[in-house]
Amino acid sequence: MYRIASVLFLSIAAASADAAQITEARASQFQTLALERSQQNDLLVRAFINGRPALLCVDTGAPMSAIAADRVRYFGLTTPRGTSEMPSRVPFNGGQYNLAIAHSLQLGSLNLVDEPLVALDLHNASHAARLMGEHAVDGVIGADILFPTKAVLDCSAQMLTMKMNPAVRGVAPGVDYTGFRSIPIHVTGNNLYVDGNFNGRRGKLMIDTGAFGTLLHRRFVSAMKIPLRKTDFNSSGVNFTSGAVQRATIDRFSLGTVEMRSKVVGVANLEGLFHAALLEGKMPVAGLLGADILALHNGIIDFGTRTLYLKERSL
Repeated sequence: MYRIASVLFLSIAAASADAAQITEARASQFQTLALERSQQNDLLVRAFINGRPALLCVDTGAPMSAIAADRVRYFGLTTPRGTSEMPSRVPFNGGQYNLAIAHSLQLGSLNLVDEPLVALDLHNASHAARLMGEHAVDGVIGADILFPTKAVLDCSAQMLTMKMNPAVRGVAPGVDYTGFRSIPIHVTGNNLYVDGNFNGRRGKLMIDTGAFGTLLHRRFVSAMKIPLRKTDFNSSGVNFTSGAVQRATIDRFSLGTVEMRSKVVGVANLEGLFHAALLEGKMPVAGLLGADILALHNGIIDFGTRTLYLKERSL
């Protein structure tokens, strides 16, 4: 009897050791990076571009990763060769921009080789950072990197988990979704959208961690006859004409099953950011879901399952 018990104990111990090895191997396929939050409400990650330290904004509203045009030479980026399948210029937010190649883009232990980056004029963002006494960002990590790495972006905890090898199955370990509501993400051209309801009018919001706050399109809000209030802020973006931002209070604001009563949002003209067709129709793009709501409601963006998780706060 003692011998049988010993064999059983050894079998259980071996099984536990195997399970521990599997768990450890699975965990090693992921890495989690701590992010910093700037005074402009951006989530920032420390990286290395061609061996030089870089400060990058994690921007879910950017379909492609980018580099500040005035930092291309500093980081030693190159242009696609004539024999390359990569174009020398690419479309971005309705404009055409040069493409630069980073021979090494290192995010923690993940090293991306020959990574294409759009060279953008980030002067407005740099100017705002300097006014606040902060270091200007060198570039942007966009959806083209976040999707293949099955990234999980925790906007409240300020953590970015990435899969080291996309071919390996499994979900990011250590993420607790207890108490969260799940909202399906619809993807169009590497842009992420969630369905919402605003005073009974349905619309989509693009998930944009690069936006300081949530912005609704002025025409969408005007159609609901909601009074607007002035602010001291202006909206700006790549290939997007800056303009005054107003405020409005949406009495019934919901995303999926998450309700937010008497929600104050920014209101701006977003016609330069979205094609006219997207701003019209039965389910139009109503605006941008910004960093304010994502932080307040503990937003977690799962690029692998294409799901947004939010916590509903007590009213």
